[in-house]
Amino acid sequence: MHKGTPANSAEALMRSRFSAFALQLSGYLKDSWHPNTRPELLELEPETQWKRLEILSASNDAEQGSVHFKAYYCERGKWHLLEETSKFFFEGGDWLYHSGNYQPQELKPSRNDECPCGSGKKFKKCCL
Repeated sequence: MHKGTPANSAEALMRSRFSAFALQLSGYLKDSWHPNTRPELLELEPETQWKRLEILSASNDAEQGSVHFKAYYCERGKWHLLEETSKFFFEGGDWLYHSGNYQPQELKPSRNDECPCGSGKKFKKCCL
């Protein structure tokens, strides 16, 4: 999708946008953002490492969709969780991200917790 293939669902677009954040593809992110809510300037933090996407629910009909997800990332040595329910619209043959209820929070995993990256390993044996 980053090279022009259209997403076939709101969930597919959400997954491609997560990957675009991880790959620092700001042009793709802006192109897949609804023009009514698209920011004029989109600066991605190069120190942010997007590690894991967890889709909790997704649905769409022919005109609109929603995706409830959790995204885990590490920034400046601190782990964070972004939980959001995003709204998407299908317009002009493309799915577009419209908006979401952005709910970021800092995570404080302890050494013996499961690693937030999703590896299944303990934090101390993975990303600590």
